[in-house]
This record gives sequence, C-alpha cells and structure tokens, in this order.
Amino acid sequence: MPDITDAQIEQWMQRNLETIEEEAATMAAAVRMADRNIGCLLVTASEHKSPTREIRGLVSETDLVRKVMAREKAPERTSVGQIMTSPPLSIDARRSMLDASHLMERHGVRHLCVSENGRIVGLISVRDLVRFFLGVDSGPIRDLDDVYRPLTVLMRTQIETIAHDAAIVSAAQRMDAKRIGALVVTKDSEMVGIVTERDLIHRALAKGRDPQRTPVSEIMTQPLIHIDINRTVHDANDLMAEKGIRHVTVVDHHKVVGILSVRDLIRMVSVRDRPRFLRQTNT
Repeated sequence: MPDITDAQIEQWMQRNLETIEEEAATMAAAVRMADRNIGCLLVTASEHKSPTREIRGLVSETDLVRKVMAREKAPERTSVGQIMTSPPLSIDARRSMLDASHLMERHGVRHLCVSENGRIVGLISVRDLVRFFLGVDSGPIRDLDDVYRPLTVLMRTQIETIAHDAAIVSAAQRMDAKRIGALVVTKDSEMVGIVTERDLIHRALAKGRDPQRTPVSEIMTQPLIHIDINRTVHDANDLMAEKGIRHVTVVDHHKVVGILSVRDLIRMVSVRDRPRFLRQTNT
C-alpha cells in the first residue's frame, strides 16, 4: 500500500466517464443519473458547436436539487448548461489523494474531474477517497481506531428533519438553505425515514413527480439505517457500502444521537493534514 502522502489520484480515479450535452434538459440528466445509478455527469459541448465534444462542465445531483428543484424551475425547459458547474473543478492526476480530499472539503463537493496535460481523463469521488484512506496502514483514519467511540468525532449531532407529509419541493429548499444532502423524516415526533438528494433525483425528478404535490413519504428511504455509537469508522463504511447509501444515523442505547455521511468519513483526513496542504499551496 502506498504512503498516504504519496498515493497519486491516477491510481484510484474512474476512467469510464458518463456525459451529457449542455443543451440537454435537466430532466434528461436526472433520468441518465437514475438509469446509471450515478451522482454526476460530465457536460460536453453540443456536437454542432464542437466536433471534439469538449468538456464544458459537470452537473451533479446537488446541482439538480439546489438549482432546479429548490428554485422551482421546469426541468423540461431548463438546460444542463444553465445549471452546470463550469469550468468543472479539477485536479491533476499526479496530485495526491490527500490533496483531492482537501479540494473536496474546501468546495463542499463529492466529485472532482481529473486532468492530464490540461485534458480531463477521469473522475475521483468521495467514495474513492474513503476506499483509499480506509485501506492504508497509517493515517488519520487509522488513528481513530485507538479513539473511544470514534464515530462521535465524525458525526453531526444537529439533525435536520422534515415532516413526512411535506412536499418534496420543501425538502429540496431545506437542503439548499442548510447546504446539506439529507433530511431525517418525522411522523408524530418519530423518525421514520430519510430523504436524500439521490431520492429527490432518482425517485422524483427523473420520474416526473409533481414537486408541489408529492409528499416526502412517497420517495423517502425507510426504515432508517442505524449504526451503534460504539462501532468503528470501518464498520460505518462497510454498512454504507452494503446498503448502497451515503448516510446513517448513529444510535446510543437505541436513541438517535447523530447522523454520519460518507463525506464525514474523510473530513478528519482534511483537518489533520491541513498544515501540510497549506504549506504546499503557498509555496
């Protein structure tokens, strides 16, 4: 296993890139993401504008939730080019996985484009980072193995909720306002499920559900997937991977005390390594 500071992104990046043209409707982007079970698409110039189909940007589930659903735009009439992140946030393939974690943390994203000689050749996701950092023999994640109740270091104790009968447009707007990717769903003061950006895109936008009339309960993931507060970071990652989810609630004696996301699993890496990263950035 390579040293944690030397492992290069090119060894871990995804090279199979899913694309969509910038003139395509955001509805088409949602359908493509749902069909491929992915969280983002690279956006290319239209063929008649650029025979080489150059990459112009990136569109993610977060973009669709915050820039289409939350703002109540018509997905059939809003183009991908209107909401994409352009130019796409990118990092050189020879940079380290640590550097990729810092850029994701700084910009609050789950994907980075990877470039070689100025050309985008791949993607690196937060899942790729977690897979790498949990596999190395030393580093901030391994150090947590010696910490009592390590999940308490990473989890968020402020849990944002939404009522089960609230419209999904309200869920999108709440996520946008709080800059978060999930809400715990409540009914009669009980936590009954969770609604995520992926639920909003795959189960609602891609299927043409009416955002004003569709209640959260119809698209939420239920029941909540819990992890005990005494389990390890590796256990949390394994559970998320097994269930194909990005969030779990943390319980202590059967009481929910926090929420943990896949991005939280690498936040400690960025915090612990920040002095090195800043020194490198400023030189």
